[in-house]
Amino acid sequence: MTVEYVRYRIADPERRTAFEKAYATAVQHLYSAPQCLGYELSRGVEEPERYVLRIEWTSVEDHENGFRRGPHFPPFLAEIRPFTGDIEEMRHYERTLVVDKGRG
Repeated sequence: MTVEYVRYRIADPERRTAFEKAYATAVQHLYSAPQCLGYELSRGVEEPERYVLRIEWTSVEDHENGFRRGPHFPPFLAEIRPFTGDIEEMRHYERTLVVDKGRG
């Protein structure tokens, strides 16, 4: 599994509302994609103009060559396209052995 983090900075409060609405619609395409294992959009508490999108993919290869070349990517991108210029970082990460084991 690979974790992708996409960090956004959206200064205008009205655009933030539109951004969240766009993602609320766009995630249906992530949910439908077999390469996507899960996702979460978080907003900064201290800096509400900052967002982090976390997507779990089956692999980098599946994300880049499966999802991005498959039928779910074009409608996903169409929803979020107005906000691609607000991306500060878009990277894939792999987990380490330092993970939460859950609390009994």
